[in-house]
Amino acid sequence: MAGGTGSRLLPLTAVSNKHLLPIYDKPMIYYPIQTLKDAGIKDILVITGTHHAGAIFALLGSGKDFGVNFTFRVQDEAGGLPQAINLAKEFVGNDKFVSINGDNILFENIKPFVEEFDKGKEKSRILIYETTKEEASKAGVAVLDGENVIEVVEKPKNPPTNWVAIGVYMYTSHVFELIKGLKPSARGELEISDLHNFYIKDGSLKASKLKEEWLDAGSFDELLRVNKFVGENK
Repeated sequence: MAGGTGSRLLPLTAVSNKHLLPIYDKPMIYYPIQTLKDAGIKDILVITGTHHAGAIFALLGSGKDFGVNFTFRVQDEAGGLPQAINLAKEFVGNDKFVSINGDNILFENIKPFVEEFDKGKEKSRILIYETTKEEASKAGVAVLDGENVIEVVEKPKNPPTNWVAIGVYMYTSHVFELIKGLKPSARGELEISDLHNFYIKDGSLKASKLKEEWLDAGSFDELLRVNKFVGENK
């Protein structure tokens, strides 16, 4: 997922897609691509917006230099993550698939989670990470009952937990039917937390806890922190 306008990072994103900004010595989008590749995924659909889409295409090319195969789709307007995921319907077909946000920087190999999902019977799996209360208030917060997620609350002012659903989601092709029935939230977009909560009520969502660092880079402070962390841990 490499769309959006990157408005929180203006003016850096005035002439560049957010996911092309540098994280230490590589463009941001290289990191989630490597995460997918390390998980054994080589057929990758890159979904971007109309803003600076050409730069994404020019940078990534066919995928030959990465050892993967890229396909590209353009999201005409910012309508939320489920809307973007729905653009993958023909690409996915009847397969299971993994969606990852282009500003997610992971330091843990997600291959074990992907393989468990591929072999398992759940319809959805999310990865969750324990962060600070301040960071949790800006994300989808996972409410836990033991090891089970019983609800995902989008950007709560007072987070009930510090566990957040990071931008890595695993689905069966059933998700495309669900997206058809979603309605926009107050901000005019389809919300990913609505999908999570459907699967929770259906009893078909599993959550896996990350043990190693996870960072995203959607604001200036986050971008600075990620660059510093990656530079110090090369």
